[in-house]
This record gives sequence, C-alpha cells and structure tokens, in this order.
Amino acid sequence: MQTSEYLFLLLFIGIGGLSFAAALFNFEWFFSTRQANTFINWLGRTGARLFYAVLGLGLIGCGIAGLLTYK
Repeated sequence: MQTSEYLFLLLFIGIGGLSFAAALFNFEWFFSTRQANTFINWLGRTGARLFYAVLGLGLIGCGIAGLLTYK
C-alpha cells in the first residue's frame, strides 16, 4: 500500500473520530455550522447527534477495515 492510501484511511479515522466526539459531547461549535443545521432542521438536535455518531463510527470502521485489508 502506498503512503497516500495510508494517509487517506487515517483521514477517514480522524474525521470519523471528530464526528463521533462532536455527537457524544454535543460540541456547540460543530452543531452551529450551516451543514449541521441542515440535519438539525430535518432530524432535531438529538437526531442530528445520532446521525453524526453513526456517520463517525462508519468512517472509523471503513478506515480500520481498509488498514486491516491491505496489510
């Protein structure tokens, strides 16, 4: 695996971790963005937090699966 592929998978894990942490700790700076407000309007604050938690876990899972698959 090339360095760029490792970097891409680590980026997935990092962004997923940020998304999950923002959902878990209810970061105001994260949920005050225009993109997050779209999901807040659709799903409510709790629904948006759940969405971002699942999204974060999915990204982390994809990153880890990618790292384990290409060893």
